[in-house]
Amino acid sequence: MKLSEKQFQDYLLQIRALAEGPFDEMQKEIEVTNKFPAEFYDLAIKNDLYRFSLPEKYGGWGMSELEILKVQEEFSRGPGGMRMHLHYAADMNWRILDDYGSDELKAEYMDKFQDKTIFTCFALTEETGGTGADLHTTAVRDGDDYILNGEKWLISHTDCCEFAYVFAVTNPDSDKDDRLSGFFVPVDTPGYEVVPMPHMMGCRGAGHTGLKFTNMRLNKKYLLGKEGQGLEIALHSLSVSRAHIAVSNLGMAQRMLEISIKRAQDRVTFGKPIISRQAIKMKIAEMSTWIHALRTMVYDFGKDYDNDPHGEYIEEKAAMCKLFSIETVKMVSDEMLEIFGGVGYFEDNPYGPVERLYRDCRAMFLEEGAPTVQRITIARNTVKHGGTLKYLD
Repeated sequence: MKLSEKQFQDYLLQIRALAEGPFDEMQKEIEVTNKFPAEFYDLAIKNDLYRFSLPEKYGGWGMSELEILKVQEEFSRGPGGMRMHLHYAADMNWRILDDYGSDELKAEYMDKFQDKTIFTCFALTEETGGTGADLHTTAVRDGDDYILNGEKWLISHTDCCEFAYVFAVTNPDSDKDDRLSGFFVPVDTPGYEVVPMPHMMGCRGAGHTGLKFTNMRLNKKYLLGKEGQGLEIALHSLSVSRAHIAVSNLGMAQRMLEISIKRAQDRVTFGKPIISRQAIKMKIAEMSTWIHALRTMVYDFGKDYDNDPHGEYIEEKAAMCKLFSIETVKMVSDEMLEIFGGVGYFEDNPYGPVERLYRDCRAMFLEEGAPTVQRITIARNTVKHGGTLKYLD
């Protein structure tokens, strides 16, 4: 189903109202329980938040990448844990299987993403390694099967998934990029174990745990792409997801700016609203300028991706988007708190969840790679491209 332009704009308003209405309201309880109620998943299904980003052939709406990013900007105005869940649902959740799954796996599972019949997690990071070729989890071929042993750490969505994208070493003797392979693992496979982790500072409700694999036997049909293609799969998937992190920061920063303006208009000192003070005007100008620049970068990425998902500048621009988005939301959240003053430090606030927004946005400094990782990625590509970027007309 394709939406008309009016239907699309109406849908954006619908998702904003959902994020700032029912989602915000139920988050009060989630902050304590650290668990999404069934109502959250029901509302997400009812409002097509598992469907909208899918290609039409899988029951989705066939949106462009730019349109998907615009929808994500709206639901990112809501609670951070829900944003984390829905941002993953709109991208890596289904896209990895679509990009790298066999025809057999796609025929069996791709149409089941549209209503959360299946959901996945992305299991790359390890406590004893990292998120690149230095992994320690192994997958040893045994006839038509692989035997997996190892552990993962800081893995999101393990509380609500039926499958896990798992990356493991299949060629331990190689010192090149073909050491790793990716797998689509049913979580009910014997030997698959969830290892609890403490609660997070923010983004409450989104489940995070470690994983442990003990002699886990997996049929070769669950291999993603080709053996030795795991690092490519992980890096390309993360590249796209980094732009989705950036648009999440954009949605949060935009809401922070709006509630900061409202507070500054209402707050009176020495007989004048503080929004009339030059110091406050300077803050608002900085916030607005950085948000505009970030939106321009994200939209440029969306257009590039729609032109060629594996284009020459996709990885570089995605990392730039994420890096700039971190600096933007960091500055905007700091300025928001200063404009609000002491009342911004309390949980209940008539202008919006100032304290929660401040906590939630910090998670995105780390998701899909910390700023240092983005700078390494950018520098590698910038040198390769001789310091130039290309843009679509």
